[in-house]
Amino acid sequence: MRTWTTPVVVALLAIGTPVLAPAQGSPRPTSTDTQAEQNDNTIHSIQVIDIEDLQSDLRGKVDALLASMKQDELQSLRRIIDETPEAVSALKAKGRITAQVVAVNVDKDGVLTVFTTRTT
Repeated sequence: MRTWTTPVVVALLAIGTPVLAPAQGSPRPTSTDTQAEQNDNTIHSIQVIDIEDLQSDLRGKVDALLASMKQDELQSLRRIIDETPEAVSALKAKGRITAQVVAVNVDKDGVLTVFTTRTT
């Protein structure tokens, strides 16, 4: 699978994932540090999960995120997913379309989770 970190990072920013800024006075990362960080953000696999299948506590978190999300942010997220062939393929394999995507998450192991709703 090819690397497509940038669209996922942009997608995460579009849904309001906080970005941590380095502390004042901390050294700037070297190019080696930056390369290692980019390699850590590589997507290794994709899973598609319907939010209706989530446990109630996780479902509540996703619902809270959706309530605070602006429509243009959601549309931007869906455009990025549309531009990522691997994500579109994973959605199709699950019988979903981009219009059903409501959120994404990337874990430390490089698993991209695409959250969908059964309704459009």
